[in-house]
This record gives sequence, C-alpha cells and structure tokens, in this order.
Amino acid sequence: MKIPNNNLSFVADNKITDYLLSDIHQIGKHKAAFFKGFGFDIEGIKIFKGSQIQHSFEREIEKEVATEYGIKYELKCEIKTPDKRNPCIVTVWIVETGKQVPKLVTAYPV
Repeated sequence: MKIPNNNLSFVADNKITDYLLSDIHQIGKHKAAFFKGFGFDIEGIKIFKGSQIQHSFEREIEKEVATEYGIKYELKCEIKTPDKRNPCIVTVWIVETGKQVPKLVTAYPV
C-alpha cells in the first residue's frame, strides 16, 4: 500500500538545506555526507526534492505509526540519484491530524 495522497507529497526547502544536506547540522551532517556521495548537493535542491517525492510515489509503506501529531509512514529502498547508483534508503513521512498532505520528516540510509 502507498502513502495516502502521495500525489500531494511535500518536502520543505529548509528540511534539505538546514538538515539533510547540511554539513554543519549535528545529525544531518552524516546524512549529508551519504547523500552527497551519490551526487546530490544544495545547488540541485530541486533534484533532491524530486527524488524524495518520487520515493513517496513508488515505495510501499513498510511501517505505519499513529502519533499525537498524525500518522507517520516509513518507506524503504531504492531512491533515484544523480550518479544512478540508486541506494536503498528509508524516508519517513507524516500526515498530520486533520490534514491530507504527506510531509517529509527525515531520510536516511538503510
């Protein structure tokens, strides 16, 4: 099963610039090193966002967890990358209570 309303999947720019591709974020810098190793960079933010959103379109739900903020969905495996090596990753999305838009929470290597 796919994330509900995955056609509305949203990735905030600051989720990428301040976290997932940030060289200085305490946790994000390790993720940034991983993603940059596959050809992603801040200058190509649209490419990175597109890959994350495509992940939400193509991958099946691996895990679903109800939280006080809404329902989180964990998706796993291949993501399209600029260098075409396409590693397996996990993306976590949330559909907040009372909303319909899946928002990217995090992404990380398997």
